[in-house]
Amino acid sequence: MRMLSAEEWEAVRLTLAVAARAVGFGLPVAVLSAWVLTRLRFPGRAVLNALVHLPMVLPPVVTGWLLLIVFGVRGPIGSLLQEWFGVRLVFTTAGASLACAVMTFPIMVRSIRLSLESMDRGLEQAAQTLGAGWLDRLVNVTLPLASPGILVGGVVGYATSLGEFGAVITFAANIPGQTQTLPLAIYSALQVPGGESKAAELSMVSVLLALVGLLLSEWLSKRLNAVLGR
Repeated sequence: MRMLSAEEWEAVRLTLAVAARAVGFGLPVAVLSAWVLTRLRFPGRAVLNALVHLPMVLPPVVTGWLLLIVFGVRGPIGSLLQEWFGVRLVFTTAGASLACAVMTFPIMVRSIRLSLESMDRGLEQAAQTLGAGWLDRLVNVTLPLASPGILVGGVVGYATSLGEFGAVITFAANIPGQTQTLPLAIYSALQVPGGESKAAELSMVSVLLALVGLLLSEWLSKRLNAVLGR
């Protein structure tokens, strides 16, 4: 690891930053989506559930291509962002974060849903009988009790973002210093003759980061469940 070049350390730093932005953007939406799918019954719920989990079963390259169609400079949303706000997501660091957020979104939603489904609904009902509105119950009862799933979902989503490749390279490309995350740096190293040793070093960094993320999620889950008496 001490032999990594400045450009390769920049890829590591960029990977951590992209993953943090992806979770920061995606986790609140994942909490809302999990709550809607768990607590509400409405026509089209099955369709919404399928759309939420679609990135989990699609090839990542297809997800990146769909993002390119929708958020590209000529896409229905990308063109509006460019025209109204001067924001371009494609081939940018923000675009890499968006690609990671979309790919990890189903993972976060599933973790939060499991936590919501396992909690005691009687506590929410008791709060309702005492006059608490739905927002009051959500903030003061539901979210604290679901906090293990929320935090674990965020940590696992972060760890998963560290290894995202297909959607990022398709939507954000492989631009050193801007969109070249750790997996893309490993791919670039393998394209150079004699680059196997450099790819191995970068792979070890990737393995280390993934292990830390998984161990942290397990530790958080146990600690929070112990605090909540589960």
